[in-house]
Amino acid sequence: MGEFFANVLRYPKYLITIVLGVFAASLEPLVKRSSNPITAISLIGAFISGLLTLGFILRAMVFPVALR
Repeated sequence: MGEFFANVLRYPKYLITIVLGVFAASLEPLVKRSSNPITAISLIGAFISGLLTLGFILRAMVFPVALR
């Protein structure tokens, strides 16, 4: 039974490794292109827009309209 829990406890490490790898692989080309000021401004705008969208979606999920 201890071996089962040892295997289960490994999965969060795999998940974190995969998520960090995906972020690193997707951000590397964007960092290389940020030397152009116009591209850097558009990347910052896209990042802020993504964060706002995620925030609005999470707010709508946590606080449904019926409770407001």
